[in-house]
Amino acid sequence: MPDISSLFGGGSRADRFDDSDQFVPEHLPDPDAFLDGHRVLEGDDHVAVHRVARELFEDRGVYDVTFGYNLARLNLDRRHPNAGFRYAEDRDDPSVLRAEFTPTTPFCPQSKTLTVGAFRAWNGLADRHDYDRVRVRVAPMHQQAGAINAELDAMDAGDAQAETDGSTTDAGTPTDERDDESDPESLSLSEGFEAALNRLSGEKQ
Repeated sequence: MPDISSLFGGGSRADRFDDSDQFVPEHLPDPDAFLDGHRVLEGDDHVAVHRVARELFEDRGVYDVTFGYNLARLNLDRRHPNAGFRYAEDRDDPSVLRAEFTPTTPFCPQSKTLTVGAFRAWNGLADRHDYDRVRVRVAPMHQQAGAINAELDAMDAGDAQAETDGSTTDAGTPTDERDDESDPESLSLSEGFEAALNRLSGEKQ
């Protein structure tokens, strides 16, 4: 998918993005609560893991529709130095990777869709990396972090094996669907889609 922002005079790629093999801490979010106390990846370790993320997100269509690019590219975007992914290996089990996503704003409407998509990409394509399980959370700066992380926590416990087995539906390409800001226990993506289909079916009868 083309970089939509580049079509409207957003500057050259060299001006806006770090190279994919660079680790530039000042252009990345600081590790937050989900990574606290664990072995945060830096330097070549971070670059290697994030390279895999980019490949998995490309295969599973985990795109930021606001910027029109693979979500992993947000880490390299100099215009958003406090946004993107940071990683850590679990202190008790190094075979578990922790991935914490910091969105560009506290009210980013795509945060649930993107983190669910990232979770499904990592765990649905487990044969493409060396970790037994990848846990994904949104940083607490997001206004709906509690609700989003509760859903991810439920997926973490119940769906990790199903993702590996290929028995859970892929999140697909992200959409502009807004998180339900009024109800912390809003429907999951699949349940919401099914409910919408049922409503449409009823209207046609």
